[in-house]
Order: sequence, then C-alpha cells, then structure tokens
Amino acid sequence: MFQGNSALTLDAKGRLSMPARYRDALNSLGNAQITITRSPDRCLLIYPRPVWEVKRAQIAAFPASARGFQRLLLGNAQEVELDGAGRALVSPEHRQFAKLDREVILLGMGQYFELWDRTSHDAAEEATLAAGIPDSIGDFSF
Repeated sequence: MFQGNSALTLDAKGRLSMPARYRDALNSLGNAQITITRSPDRCLLIYPRPVWEVKRAQIAAFPASARGFQRLLLGNAQEVELDGAGRALVSPEHRQFAKLDREVILLGMGQYFELWDRTSHDAAEEATLAAGIPDSIGDFSF
C-alpha cells in the first residue's frame, strides 16, 4: 500500500527518482517494472506492473461509449523499468500532458501513484478544499 506525498525534482533528462521507501515494494511486486499513463485529472498515473495488468483488463472492457477514456488510459500507457538508481524515465509526451517541469509531487494512492506538477497539485488541492466534503463521503469521520 502506497501512501503519502513526496516533493521531488525531475532531472534534466526527465527522470523521476522513486523514493527509497517505495523501491523495495515495487521490486517485490514486479521487478521494478511500472506503467505510466495519463489521468483525466491532468496528472500521470503510475502503476506497479501487476496492478496495471488488472487495471488494463478493466479498461479494455469499457463499453464503446467510453472509447475516449480507453484511448487516454491504454493508448498512452508506457511500460518503464526503474534503473539501478531507482529512476524512471517520464517520456516527453507524458511530461507535456501533465505540464511537468522540474518540481513534482508524487502521491501514494494505495495501489498506485499520481505524479503532479507541483503548481497544478497545489491548485487542485485548494479546489478540493474549497468545494467542501462531498455528500458521498459525508458520513466519514476524520
């Protein structure tokens, strides 16, 4: 289970250094193999390969009315392997889509990660707070 947020920097080649606390888990799940794809939230989704394989089957089973989301998620998925230093190369296309520059936020979201441009993440978080608690989780106690 991945959780927490990490403020990171992409290097000049667009590589993300995966925090050490996640590397062992990724290695045990799938030999440090991950899949990076686009999110409708304009961030990137990063899945350990075994988790992605399940998710990929779910996405492939979407009805024809969701073809655009299949294209977004499956058509833009890229398989990546962490290098010996625990870095993952984020493609230029993915960096452009998510508006990633140097400063990024990696969020552990349970079975996967979200990778955000720091400014976009901060704005999205402020919008979430401003919107208040949705009715769907209104009974949740903090």
